[in-house]
Amino acid sequence: MNHSSHLPGIFRGALTIAMLAALAVALLPHDTRAQVPVISFVRNPDPAPDFKVKDLNGKDVNLDGYKGKVVLLNFWATWCGPCRAEIPGLIELQTVYKDSLQIVGMTVDVDDENELRAVVKDESINYPVLIAPPEVRMAYGGITALPTVFVINREGKVVQKHVGLFNPVLYDLEVRALLDLAVTAKIETFEDTGEVFLKHADRATMLPGVNTSSLTAEQRSVALHKFNAEGCTCGCKLTLAQCRIYDPACQLSKDRTAAIVKEVGSGKSQPEKPAAPGAPEAPAAPASPAPAPATAASPSTSHR
Repeated sequence: MNHSSHLPGIFRGALTIAMLAALAVALLPHDTRAQVPVISFVRNPDPAPDFKVKDLNGKDVNLDGYKGKVVLLNFWATWCGPCRAEIPGLIELQTVYKDSLQIVGMTVDVDDENELRAVVKDESINYPVLIAPPEVRMAYGGITALPTVFVINREGKVVQKHVGLFNPVLYDLEVRALLDLAVTAKIETFEDTGEVFLKHADRATMLPGVNTSSLTAEQRSVALHKFNAEGCTCGCKLTLAQCRIYDPACQLSKDRTAAIVKEVGSGKSQPEKPAAPGAPEAPAAPASPAPAPATAASPSTSHR
């Protein structure tokens, strides 16, 4: 299968071309340089949760074995159209940076392993493919949409998370930056406020679907504290803040946070309810199988 026809020119450029491109950007006028792409990494990244899972060949795979390499941990499914569309780009990335990058494919909701093997063979996938156990999915905060990719630096820390259709130019830039190679992009850092790991939701000052514009700064601080202290009743075993990030469609957490905003704004705040057991640390594995992740058909989105 010929994958190269689907790839942008950036993959075909040698290191010399990349260095010349970087020099050209440096010589551009200031207003032109303002249009240079921006890539963002977590400022103080968390270690990537390790795992030990067998690949389709029965070989044990764990992240610790890839220390010193950049890792793209790609959660996908054979039935996911955008996931299948990004495979040629991933194959090319693995080929170009074979000595310093390791892509790991984590499939979810596999009903037929033979079908998975057929896809791997037909696509000529050149990186390990594993079937993701529920505990691995939950260790990474739960996978609510596909594809989802975690970018892990050479020290084994998660520096970015992308949800949606793979963007080969963005990923090439990120890999090069993490390998200390020349890039034609501006590199920024951000604080993880729950977008990468839910346990950091307590750092967030804004939550999806929660309007605190009517509150004073002091009241907003009180409301945020309550969001992180009270557990959601939808069964997710998360705090309200974590649930808003993990599942913005949850009506229960949306209604309850709205009620808290109203209570705090009127000065009639109610005593705090206990948080869900273990919620501040990480989501607990569900008692029953987790629902299948949704397909994220839109272009890849990064956090920040």
